Order: sequence, then C-alpha cells, then structure tokens
Amino acid sequence: MPLLQRIFRRPDYHSEVTQFIDGLKAARPELETQQRAGRALLWDQQVDRSLQAEWQAARVRQKAYVYGSGEPARS
Repeated sequence: MPLLQRIFRRPDYHSEVTQFIDGLKAARPELETQQRAGRALLWDQQVDRSLQAEWQAARVRQKAYVYGSGEPARS
C-alpha cells in the first residue's frame, strides 16, 4: 500500500452526518420507500418529446443585456 494511502486511511471513521443518516434509517426503515415514492411523483416521468419541441420552438430569445436594451426610460 502506498504511503499516502496509509496516512489518510481511516476505516473506522464515520462523520456525524453519516452517523445521523444511519441512525435515521435504522429508526425509520420505511423512509427510503417514502423517498422513492416522492421521487417517482416528481421526477420519474415520461417526457413527451413533441410537447418539449413545441415549447422550445415557441421560446422567445432573451436579449443579451436585459436592462436598458429596450426603449429609453421616460421621465
């Protein structure tokens, strides 16, 4: 094993965040199932490519500099 790997190797180390997450999963085993259900609700959806292409075609290009790129200000 190279010297640097021996210096930085900490097999028994677990951060406080890792300990918290492991404890939470142990206390609530149904948590991961609920997370997957929530993800499926919002993210795991089929994309309608024709609607997406229509939306992109209807998009109006924004000017390079938004402020002051239109009509001069009226006073």
